Formats: sequence, C-alpha cells, structure tokens
Amino acid sequence: MDRRSALAFGGVGLLAASAGALLAPIALQRSSGAAALLSTIFPDLEGNARRLRDWEGLVTVTNFWATWCEPCREEIPLFIAARAQYREEGVEVVGIGIDQVDKIRDYAAKHGVTYPVLVGDMRALDVMRELGNQSGALPYTVILDRRGRVVERRLGAYKAGELDQILAHILR
Repeated sequence: MDRRSALAFGGVGLLAASAGALLAPIALQRSSGAAALLSTIFPDLEGNARRLRDWEGLVTVTNFWATWCEPCREEIPLFIAARAQYREEGVEVVGIGIDQVDKIRDYAAKHGVTYPVLVGDMRALDVMRELGNQSGALPYTVILDRRGRVVERRLGAYKAGELDQILAHILR
C-alpha cells in the first residue's frame, strides 16, 4: 500500500470513528426508552393530556406506582420532600399511577401528593418495559437529566437519603 492509500484509509477510519462518537449517544438514548417516556401521552388527574416532554429542561424524576403497592406508598413521602427541596434547582417529580383514576386521585389528595400525577394504563407498562423494567414490577423510577437522557433507573423503593445523593450528583 502506498502512502496516498494509507492516508486515505486513515482519513476514512478517522471519519468513521468521529461519526460513531457523535451518533452513539443518540442511538443509546433511543434504545434507553427515553423517547417513549417523553412522548407517551397520559392523562393527569383532571383528564388533561400530558407528556413528560411538558417538563423539558428540568431534571425529571418519573415514578411508576400504584395505590395498592406498599413499597410505592412508602416512598411517596420521599418524592414529596425531594420536590420541595429541589424544585428551585430545576427538578420535577412526576408520578404515573397504574390504577383507576378515582383511586389515584383519592390517594394523592389524602396523602398530600404535591407533584404532578398522571394516570397510566397498558401504555405505561409498555413504556416501563422499553425503559428496562421487563417484569413490569412496581415501584419503578426513571430519572431524566435536563436534556431528556436517562441517568438513573431503579426497580424498587428508594430509601431515605438515596434520592438526595442521586439528585445532588446530577445537579452538580
């Protein structure tokens, strides 16, 4: 191989590596389920159509839960506290209840849920699976950064202090 061919191959290789470095994060986000989470329409407790994209530009803590799920109920006070503590720093908590709207509405009112609550259905289960929760178990929490990228997934309830550590790291 002469020098000109070697330089041409090297240039093509460098171009391919650069393209891969630029496009890989986009491909990974598509496979992360973030696009499905951001674009799926869920009604809120008043019946208004909402998307997670409505909170674009914020760090979004999205919690899939149900009124009948004991671990879900145990961690809701942590989400209420996190919203109060980090809202001014650009964090929003959004609950997606997998239950009947009346049960979700009553539970949220009775327990002082201060963050937006959406009503999930079978689409919510599909979105959870796209986000990596193949079992569909609850609670399941996904945290998106300000750019809408998945930065944390958790199957199971957060314990006191764990969510604070994660949010502090993301907000640095």
